[in-house]
Amino acid sequence: MSTSRPRDLALATLVLAALWELAARLLGRPVLPAPTAVAVVLWRELPAGLALHAAASLGRVLGGVAVATAMAVPMGLLLAQSRRARRLLSPMVYLVYPIPKVVLAPVILLLFGVGDLAKVLLIALVLFAQILVLVRDSAAAIRPELIESVRALGARRRSLLRYVYLPASLPAVLSALRQSVGTAMAVLYIAELFAANWGLGCYIHLRGATLMDYPAMYAGLVVMSLLGLGLFLAIDTAEQRLCPWRRASPASQGG
Repeated sequence: MSTSRPRDLALATLVLAALWELAARLLGRPVLPAPTAVAVVLWRELPAGLALHAAASLGRVLGGVAVATAMAVPMGLLLAQSRRARRLLSPMVYLVYPIPKVVLAPVILLLFGVGDLAKVLLIALVLFAQILVLVRDSAAAIRPELIESVRALGARRRSLLRYVYLPASLPAVLSALRQSVGTAMAVLYIAELFAANWGLGCYIHLRGATLMDYPAMYAGLVVMSLLGLGLFLAIDTAEQRLCPWRRASPASQGG
């Protein structure tokens, strides 16, 4: 998937803003303020604390992504390489994968408290299974003749991991991260509803449900959306630099 051009993103933003303006005029209720009103509040709120809320949320998302990737990638590669590991761990992955991890939020909060650690772990738990399955399937799909040819050159397991499995699985890791951005932002909002003083989830809930300050609530939603978009574009950029061979593939050009 290639990164959209800035002109295309700007055009899409204008279209969404126009649809938002039209919906606000047709509804005519405070619960859906016009985008111009939200823009004014956003300009005022960013230096007044909204930027700090955004920084806190970004740190939690990046921490969750880092923990999930550090745990899921080695385990996915292990499942792809080791028949014994597949026999022992695959049934557990099969049982745990369909469970909606968000429902474990109360358990994680009870075990790890209401600080940043619990929020990071909750995000990591949700992303872990998605990254694990994609990395496992990608590494397992490597052609056997390629592995045998590298082994014939004297490569051992460590060399196979470094020069075959990791490069072959890197696109799957980035694809998993791209698919998980929206999920991570949704989980972040839920996690920050629990006893958080800083974070976009806390800000949005406080301004919307408690203070009924709907323009400020939408300003928080806009910032959270921009964070998700920024992460998405960062992953696209990383894929272009780390996996240049995918630029010419039909799949990469289809998005």
